[in-house]
Amino acid sequence: MKQSFVSSDQRFLSFISALFLFFGVSSCTLIPETDPDRGATTVQQDPFGDSYTTIKYLDQGWDISDSLWFYTTTQGSNLMPYDFFMVLEKPGESTLFRSNENMNAFRYLPQKATSYNPDALPVGWVKDDYKGREYIGLTCAACHTGQVNYNGVGIRIDGGPASADMEEIMISLSKALQYVRKNEEAKNHFVKNVLARGNYKSETEVLGDLAKYEQRLTDYTIINRSPTPYGYARLDAFGRIYNRVLEHLINERELRDLLHDRRIMRDKGMSDEELDQIMADMDRIPTGDQRDRMVERLTQSLTKWQLGRLRKAIYNPANAPVSYPFLWDIPQHDYVQWNGLAANAGLGPVGRNTGEVIGVFGTLDWNEEKGMSISTLIGGQNTSTKISFDSSVNVHNLHRIESHLWKLQSPQWPEDILGSIDQQRALRGQSLFIEYCAGCHAKIVRDDPDRRVIASMSKVSDVGTDPIMAENSFSRTGYSGILRNQYVNVGVGSILLDQKAPAAALLTKATLNVVATPDPDKLFFQRWGDWITDIARAFFHNEIKPSIKHGNYDPDTTVKPLASLNAYKARSLNGIWATAPYLHNGSVPTLYDLLLPKKSEGDPEDGEYRPDQFEVGSREFDPVKVGLKSSGYEGFTFDTSLKGNSNAGHEYTTGKTAQLNGKILKPLTKEERLDLLEYLKTL
Repeated sequence: MKQSFVSSDQRFLSFISALFLFFGVSSCTLIPETDPDRGATTVQQDPFGDSYTTIKYLDQGWDISDSLWFYTTTQGSNLMPYDFFMVLEKPGESTLFRSNENMNAFRYLPQKATSYNPDALPVGWVKDDYKGREYIGLTCAACHTGQVNYNGVGIRIDGGPASADMEEIMISLSKALQYVRKNEEAKNHFVKNVLARGNYKSETEVLGDLAKYEQRLTDYTIINRSPTPYGYARLDAFGRIYNRVLEHLINERELRDLLHDRRIMRDKGMSDEELDQIMADMDRIPTGDQRDRMVERLTQSLTKWQLGRLRKAIYNPANAPVSYPFLWDIPQHDYVQWNGLAANAGLGPVGRNTGEVIGVFGTLDWNEEKGMSISTLIGGQNTSTKISFDSSVNVHNLHRIESHLWKLQSPQWPEDILGSIDQQRALRGQSLFIEYCAGCHAKIVRDDPDRRVIASMSKVSDVGTDPIMAENSFSRTGYSGILRNQYVNVGVGSILLDQKAPAAALLTKATLNVVATPDPDKLFFQRWGDWITDIARAFFHNEIKPSIKHGNYDPDTTVKPLASLNAYKARSLNGIWATAPYLHNGSVPTLYDLLLPKKSEGDPEDGEYRPDQFEVGSREFDPVKVGLKSSGYEGFTFDTSLKGNSNAGHEYTTGKTAQLNGKILKPLTKEERLDLLEYLKTL
């Protein structure tokens, strides 16, 4: 989707440009570090029997300080008070929830203390601060740093897909907070330890926040509960981002209408008096604290059935988990995300990353604003009620992180660890790659500073892979609430937001306004200096310019303005060996399995097929099939028969999926598959 964020008034752009030159562009100042392990550490006991005693980093264009900066640079994520996370224990145990063994069980990478990370938090977990308070939050690195193990060596992959199970860790954190609230001994112990850290003044203050954040996490896990379990290495990020935006867009009027609705309330809707009690103290655009009190009253007033119906009316099922994308060459792309949802031109990168922070618990202090401002002008707010989209989202750091990724390169197959590449096989495989793969997966030079990646889009119906993620991206809708009657540019024109509108359009409008709003947590001159720098950098220093999508897809039209999202993206495959499991939904464990067909009705029983079930969780690498260990241990069982988990499609090497020109090539023999696999190791 193209996005038009500001008018073409050249005087305005010249003004911004002049201020940009005045304030200058801040750069990443890195603290020198000398630890060759970059803070990585081992654990005593791994739940899946993984074992590594040393850590090896590959040459990806980043030095020690680059990696540690990426792991620990905050972006505005406020999951819970930092003191809570530091003292919280596993239910019924004395083991800290944040212990290396426990965090590793959820497949977050343990770290030792460094100058960047004095509390030895796992990769991507960081202390953040907002309005004078400290929080535990997540960074990009939590989901985009990988590791594979082989023969006792842990190979750390910067920008690689994580193995993390975010769904399960949030459920477990919620249960741990619930246990503290309900168990008197645990509660007293927790309060004592929190107070000992010196940031809370009283037990009452601690218990108030305990109730608030337990409720928030519990609601989050219920709202985003999926009939298809995610397991390790996957997340329905967009489903959860959409739901967080919808949570903060709904206004009092729409909520009253829903609570009057007999279909939700079963026999009869709530009376006006009952609604007044629930909505007491609420502004037209409720603050976070007002929203918390309202949710508490709803929980006390409604039955579980009614609450379920209300949530179903407001939110969408987050039921399309996908693999975490790998980040090398992301800034060089024209379009990103599995279905090309986000353009990389203009404000695209910072808008995309702003949505990500919203999804990982950025604080949203949206409130009514009096009069017009430069932020509401850039945000395209055209209604009489103006909204200030204050938040904890650190837009300035998001720009810095995106700039940092320009240096990141794909990892090369480490022959000293994983074994030598058979050059004769690889040479034969190169010819097969040109014939079977190169039409969609262009080869690039991994360290070329001027490289660009053109995403090749294919209709879901053509590629044949699981359609749910793509379908959700354009079919999901939600109440526009505080954004009603505003306009969103979607390339072919502008959508006027009705009572219900496409969730993708609502997210676009919300993130634009967050980006357009100066950071409320900074002093005046820094606030406006950073804001001018960020806006100017997006328009004048983004090397990616607006362009038309490449490939075979349904174009956006005025009738179907989001039609192009019903497609999946192919990209260059450099570093593909380090990104298992495969396909957008992680439904194929190894590259060798990806070259096999899915077994269909009538196929011979003695053939080789993609596994319909396999284990996920181990980081042990299989250099023969090129992927992660998928059997022989009790991990998370990936079941491809579940909705959203299909492992069909992308069967170009099996004689089942047609090339771009419509031609179906002959199936590869086993020897040819091994040749192609050997070549893929070289990318």
